[in-house]
Parts: sequence; C-alpha cells; structure tokens
Amino acid sequence: MANLNDALTFPNGATVANRFVMSPMLTNSGEDGYATQDTLDYYNARSKAGGMIITEYHYVSENGGPAMTWKRGREQLAVYDDKFIPQLKKLAKAIKHSGNKAILQIAHTGREANYRAMQDKPVYAPSAIDFPFLPYKVHEFTDEQVKQVIADFGAAAKRAIEAGFDGVEIHGANHYLIQQFFSQYSNRRTDHWGGSLEKRMNFPVAVVKSVTDIVKKYAPKDFIVGYRISPEEIHGKNIGYTWQEATQLIDHLTKEFNLDYIHLSMLKYDSKPGDALLMDREQADQKFDDSAKPYATLFKPYLNGAKEIIVGSITSKEDAEKALALADLVAVGRENLIDPLFADKVLNGHADEVITTLTAAQAKASHLTQGLIDTFSAPQLGIPINRSDDLKTLHEGFGAWTEMKYPQNDQMK
Repeated sequence: MANLNDALTFPNGATVANRFVMSPMLTNSGEDGYATQDTLDYYNARSKAGGMIITEYHYVSENGGPAMTWKRGREQLAVYDDKFIPQLKKLAKAIKHSGNKAILQIAHTGREANYRAMQDKPVYAPSAIDFPFLPYKVHEFTDEQVKQVIADFGAAAKRAIEAGFDGVEIHGANHYLIQQFFSQYSNRRTDHWGGSLEKRMNFPVAVVKSVTDIVKKYAPKDFIVGYRISPEEIHGKNIGYTWQEATQLIDHLTKEFNLDYIHLSMLKYDSKPGDALLMDREQADQKFDDSAKPYATLFKPYLNGAKEIIVGSITSKEDAEKALALADLVAVGRENLIDPLFADKVLNGHADEVITTLTAAQAKASHLTQGLIDTFSAPQLGIPINRSDDLKTLHEGFGAWTEMKYPQNDQMK
C-alpha cells in the first residue's frame, strides 16, 4: 500500500512529492474578478498543504460568475480575459514557492452566478427553468453561446499556461455548468446539447477537448489536466444522473483524452451511493442506496490510467491513511482552512500538533481571507467547520453565504 510520503507520477510524466492535495475552496477574496493581496496571502500560507494545490474555481466566461458572492470585494476569481494574467502569475508564484504543483481550477457556474443577478445581469444555464431554490430568473443559452463557453474553457487553459501554473482542473462538479449540462434535471434541451444521456455528455466532452487541444499546442508535456465530478446527482426521488451514468462519462473522457486524474467531489472520502454530496440540497431517496462499495472503488474500473483523487472529512492522519487505501491521492479541504500546515505536520511526524479548531487567533495566523472569516463566523454555517465562539468577534457585519440578500431588479422572479 502507498504511503502519504510517497511521490506519484501522472500519466503525462509530472511528479508530485507526496499524496496530499489541497482541494479547491472558494476564498471570497476577489475584487472585480482579480486576486487581491488577501488572496495571495491566503495561498502563500498554504503552499505546503500538499504536493499539489488546486485553486478555487475561476470563471472562464464573463457570464460565468461570480457565484456564491454577496458584495464587491468578496467575489469569485476570474480567468475570462488576458487582463487577469498578471494577478494569476502572482497567484501561481504564491502557491509554488515551497516547491509544490499549482493547479488552476476552471469553471463556468451557469445558474449559480448569483452576483450577476444582484447586478441586474442575466444568468444563463442549459435550460430556462424556474429553479425553486433560486430567487432570480435563469435564461437558456443559445447554441452560439454554448460554443463560445466551450472555446472560453480552452482560452482559460492557455492563460493558466502563460501564468505559470502546472496544470488545470476542469470543474465538472458541484452543480455548476458542466454538471448542469450532464444532469437531466437541469438540462431539458432537445438539440445537440441535451436529451439522451449521450447528448447530455456532449458538452463535457467538448469542454475537455477544447482544453486538451490547447494544452497539446501550448503547454509543456508534463502539464497536468484533471477533471472533477460529483459522483451522482439525485434530489430525493428526482434523478439528475446516477453514479452508473457518471462512470460512463468518465470512461468516455479518460479513453478519448489524456486526462491525468479524476477528482471525486464528496462530503466524506468513503461516501457511497445514496450519501449526501457536496452542495446537494436534498439527500437521495433510499432506493438509490444501491451499492455498499464507496464511490472511489466504483469509479476505479473507468479511469483508464488516470489517477484518482478523493476528498471529504479528512481531519487526521488516520483519516488520510484510510483515504489513501481507496485512491491515489488524498485531498484535504476544511482542515487546511484551520491549519495550513496539516499535511506538512502529518508528513513530518508531528500529527499531534495539528490545530483542529478555528479560533479568532488562528484565523488571523493562518491568513484566512476576510470573506472566509465572514462566512465561518456567521450565525448560520453554510458548510460545517469546527470553530470557537470568539471567531464571531471578527465578523464584519453583513457578509456570508447564508446572509445573502437580493435587491429588487428585473432579474428577480
């Protein structure tokens, strides 16, 4: 069995120094799409969080974000224009200064681009559906717009190359646009981009082709390309897609393209069918508990040489070792928000020194962004984290995922 200290070489020849990965996490620190000093300090402090550090998702099209944003200066980051390259270079440098790989996660958030609606701008998705959980309208992409977004993913990959990143992760998970196209719940189209399972696969396939074509043309041979997916999407009894359909997509992608890894987005590293997944609004009906095997095991036969990353609720050395028994790489999220040296301490025999509670002092010492401080000090947590009461003293009034208020404008229902 592999050890957490073991190096790993991807199919393209790139080698990471150990089996830890920092998972992508929104910092709510952008301003007009640009990384700020708050952003850079946060990533600089986490440069030892794994052999590979994946950034938060960057939106590839002007209409692709910001998502989960409540005000200017607390935004998602962008990569849709060359004007962002200077700040992206600083971001890559901050991540890489300890010798680890920097991966830029690229995404279009589709219907989740809530800040556009706040600014009275249209929000786009595969289909114009009245989603009950959104206060704003959603507009359907034209065929021409769909093709532009596909091209935008490739352009974003080229910017990542120019900025000095070691790879990109295509974000096909967590209910953002790629998943929306793959989901029969979100995608009611009857053209090339929707309908049958095969047609619902067309958008993710086209996006991966767009990215890998650019990588072949402009990137070094060892440039890493990964793909993140939510293993299934089931809302109660309503199916977006099953894990069996997701493995068909992954089988197609890993056979047709040179993907280095597949990243399963989960709340717990050993999640299995029917379990709640990250960003799900409703747990799957019991009838979908159709396998006792974890997703990590179920997806393995469909990787075709790509490596597997799993994530979720890894807060100790013991958790990490159990996760590594299931997959090639172990991604750590929330624990890196609390203690950026989690992986470094575990790898160097100091696991007993890991800090497990987010206090006000630790939030400042770990260079947590003010956007994340506001989120995790809010009265109601959107994502659970082990926090102390004194964290609330750092809350800068209104401002958190759970405190969003929408203005009255033409985009509201």
